[in-house]
Amino acid sequence: MSDVQEKKDLSPSRTYDAERTTSSASSSEDTVAHVGVKKVEAAQKVYGKYSKWALFISLGLAAYIYSLDGTTTYSYLSFAASSLGGHSLISTIQIAQSVIVAVGKPVVAKIADVSSRGTAYVFVCRFSLGYIVIASAQNIQTIAGGIILYAVGNTGLQLLTQIIIADITVLKWRGLVAALMSLPFIINAFVGSNISASVIQGAGWRWGYGMFAILVPAALSPLIVTLLWAEKKAKKLGIVPKSHRRTAAITAKDEYNTSPTALTKKPITRRLLSSTQKLDVPGLVLIGASVSLILLPLTLAENARNGWRNPSMVAMLVVGIVLIPAFILWDLKYAKYPVVARRFVFNKTVVIAALIGAFDFISFYITFTYLYSFVIVVKPWSLVNATYFAQTQTVALTIFAIVGGILMRFLHRYKYIVIVGLTIRIIGVGLMIHSRGANASDAEVVWTQILQGMGGGFAAVASQVGAQASVPHADVAMVTAIVLLITEIGGAIGSAIAGAIWTNMMPNRLAVHLPFLTQEMRDQLYGSIVSAAANPRGTPVREGVIQAYDDVMEIMIIVATVFAVIPLVLSFFLPNWYLGDKQNAVEDVDLTGERREQGESKDTHFA
Repeated sequence: MSDVQEKKDLSPSRTYDAERTTSSASSSEDTVAHVGVKKVEAAQKVYGKYSKWALFISLGLAAYIYSLDGTTTYSYLSFAASSLGGHSLISTIQIAQSVIVAVGKPVVAKIADVSSRGTAYVFVCRFSLGYIVIASAQNIQTIAGGIILYAVGNTGLQLLTQIIIADITVLKWRGLVAALMSLPFIINAFVGSNISASVIQGAGWRWGYGMFAILVPAALSPLIVTLLWAEKKAKKLGIVPKSHRRTAAITAKDEYNTSPTALTKKPITRRLLSSTQKLDVPGLVLIGASVSLILLPLTLAENARNGWRNPSMVAMLVVGIVLIPAFILWDLKYAKYPVVARRFVFNKTVVIAALIGAFDFISFYITFTYLYSFVIVVKPWSLVNATYFAQTQTVALTIFAIVGGILMRFLHRYKYIVIVGLTIRIIGVGLMIHSRGANASDAEVVWTQILQGMGGGFAAVASQVGAQASVPHADVAMVTAIVLLITEIGGAIGSAIAGAIWTNMMPNRLAVHLPFLTQEMRDQLYGSIVSAAANPRGTPVREGVIQAYDDVMEIMIIVATVFAVIPLVLSFFLPNWYLGDKQNAVEDVDLTGERREQGESKDTHFA
């Protein structure tokens, strides 16, 4: 697009919106470049050729281990839960995991901002202890506890990788680089599938979890060393980035002084209060408790005494709903450093990107929560092939996220990539209604996953870059965390809906299709995919189970298709920021925080 065309796209109202976004961000108390942001800008000035390569290679290693975890451990959960008689509780565990994954993101982002990126990785690494807890579990409750613990580290690893990419890449390259960090998912879709199948059939699911207690710290060590080295060298050289017109930085100097000398001068109670304020602990507790109390009853009610008439179920729902306005009031009026700052709430790009992610994840998790269990029971596939199938959407998502990144590099726009992606995505979900069953061809079933991955790859990478483009560098970490926070909450809602449909429909459908079995036998089939798949194809029991699974999956897919329409509608209202040679689209600065040359500001415009 030419400069003339670019200028024509900038209407007076849009000029005002862009200026207002920058002004409100820079005037607010908590838009000061945090210590972590200052350090990463300073580190850009000390990286040489070899140290920059070391950083990218270390990021790639961290991305690989995150991918290997994501392509193996999910399949262990079905067998772990089944071995302990709790297969029907998978969605409940995944809801708890999703809540921790969501709420943990702002915590990690805050640590990365007020301390440093390297320190945040050290924090994340500690939670690999969760793998040991799961590996040694003797009941389903301990597995749930271990998964919640390890989820903090897992979500931090995902978030920090995206934050660092945003720190070290300009807008036009960011989507491509971020997508390339997902490249290991293509490798591990095959390697991981063979590993998980071998582990399940050999050493067992316990070792599958346990080995990551060694692999995660080992893989993250090079990245932590590289980041801390750059931060230390920048500090030693006395490199401090310019204020980027943030006059509040001077008054906030003492507030963000985290040097050992400054910290030792403060009483421990004051230091704890300061940390609590900066992390917005009350806000995180409120939103985490609210989401948990609303979603958990959806899957717990069926197995609770008297079901929905149980006072505990009603009480959890009521308290969870009441906490929503409490969180909004706290963050917008009382929190000094809120999780969701006022300027984010009024940032159109951030709000729409978050809602797109949330509704897309609701749709995805409704179909995906029990998909692996579904194909194990319904399809006559080997364990390896079933695992390959479960990775189909991930592989497609990765490939087309890279394609989307390339398109953004040359088109310098992202909005229409989001729209096209979500259109393809809804087609893929809708086709599952026809192609879900045991009698559908393998090609039909696989193509539904490819289409969803294709659309999801375009939409996910483009919407995230758009959200990051709409805020100053000081806000990039928190905005990335917030978009992913709302997205993960959507995932938790999707898992809850899937769990509610499963727990309320499956026992009834098993009774309809297997009336000749005792209740005890049907309960065993309901509680374990191993028992369900143990009966040979063609036998009345296996065919009855297949019919029951087919009925329940049909309802799940119809609901998921309805939810998939919402993000597509929202995408038409996205601002279309220009993706150029800057860190973001609202400040005229480069990656080191230095103001760019006059006359290079044209790429702040959006259409």
